[in-house]
Amino acid sequence: MNILLIYPEFPDTFWSFKYALKFVHKRASSPPLGLLTVAAMLPSTWEKHLVDMNVTNLHDKDLIWADLVLISAMTVQRESTEKLIARAKTLKKTIIAGGPLFTAEPNAFPDVDHLVLNEAEITLPLFLSDLGLGRPQRIYRTDEFADITKTPAPLWELVNLRHYESLSLQFSRGCPFKCDFCNVTALLGHRMRLKSTHQLINELDKIYALGWRRNIFIVDDNFIGNKQVLKREVLPALIEWRKGKKGCLFLTEASVNLSDDDELIKLMVKAGFTQVFVGIETPDDKALAECSKSQNRNRDLVKSVKKLQQMGLQVMGGFIVGFDSDDETIYQRMIDFIQDSGIVTAMVGLLQAPIGTQLYQRVLREGRIRQSYSGDNVDGETNIIPKMELPLLKNGYRKILDTIYSAKEFYARIRTFLRNYRPAKHPVSLQWHEIIAFFSSIVEIGIKSKERAHYWRLFFWTLFHCPSRFPLAITFAIYGYHFRKVNELHVG
Repeated sequence: MNILLIYPEFPDTFWSFKYALKFVHKRASSPPLGLLTVAAMLPSTWEKHLVDMNVTNLHDKDLIWADLVLISAMTVQRESTEKLIARAKTLKKTIIAGGPLFTAEPNAFPDVDHLVLNEAEITLPLFLSDLGLGRPQRIYRTDEFADITKTPAPLWELVNLRHYESLSLQFSRGCPFKCDFCNVTALLGHRMRLKSTHQLINELDKIYALGWRRNIFIVDDNFIGNKQVLKREVLPALIEWRKGKKGCLFLTEASVNLSDDDELIKLMVKAGFTQVFVGIETPDDKALAECSKSQNRNRDLVKSVKKLQQMGLQVMGGFIVGFDSDDETIYQRMIDFIQDSGIVTAMVGLLQAPIGTQLYQRVLREGRIRQSYSGDNVDGETNIIPKMELPLLKNGYRKILDTIYSAKEFYARIRTFLRNYRPAKHPVSLQWHEIIAFFSSIVEIGIKSKERAHYWRLFFWTLFHCPSRFPLAITFAIYGYHFRKVNELHVG
């Protein structure tokens, strides 16, 4: 049987890094981990072909070849997904779909033949069994959570690795916290479920054997959800695995309470972790209480961020405006926090209520759901009727983005970070596309762009004050170029 797995296209967002990726001649940040894992769960005798529409075109001949078309998508990929479904149905193809978009809104896609929802480790075998008996049902769903120690390694062989900036793998699912706007726990639960350390090392061995030497994104929604297992088993194993290897540095997501555990931070840095995404959300304690973000309360958040930076971790931050308790002072306070913290990669969005979250249920009861959830962090829309007047909220949001992504404030933030950052020394090898990216940055940013004066000021400031961090300064300049492009072209 011929199986075509398709990953729909993402729109331009801050997270896409589309305009930054062009500097390093990459087409997407990372390959579709979910589909690659599902592919490994399918019968080994089936022929499999994967098309990531973010890196290559989907041709009719691909669809014609397929006996079954498998689609996985997140909410932000809705527009591309709808077009893809229509195209496949025109060719009379049988469509099987799963992933967060379909799990949250199964009734929104009547043209999908079979919906395999929730965690594929449980629902996919049920579908495959019924398919073999010639009686597949339309919907497969479960309230159970999978034992991921039985999850197979993804079939990274199905994608062309040279198109991607990083590879991704998963070690755990779930999150112990109860942030009311987050759909992670609605989909994956509060109990942390972990792969074995042996599984993790095997997946890394496979990646390394394929020739991968760049960043590896461990996509856990909270990597530090079980600190004791990390300290006792996982991080020592990663430290041992990296001995004698170049590259393969790690980035992941974690809650801000990581900053409370010096031992854990040191182990992560020694194991090769260089970046961590943290959900800061807001500097306002009332808003943190409103959304049940308990782990962020009663602490100096700027101090927590700076500690992580000083101990060797770059902090990427997620921020939200539009909480019920927000007033007109939140915009400048948000700007000040981002600038003072030196969080260069600061992603700010309007509060939205994903289907299935506690927040969605609350605002639904209050009659304050106004439209479908887009999942897009740059469309300037929210599916919540806010307490603040909507035009006022949008104008304030626009002020934040226009300020933090302006060349003046962005480059100032890079210098704030570089002054504070104390990176560990990890063996890396310079690659040709990084050299090309450097010279491209000189041309595109240092000569052609309006921000060229800021670029050259950072260029020489870094060479004189912290020359070992010069490559990172150029990388951030390229990030800034991307953020400004998206802000100018796409933010509503």
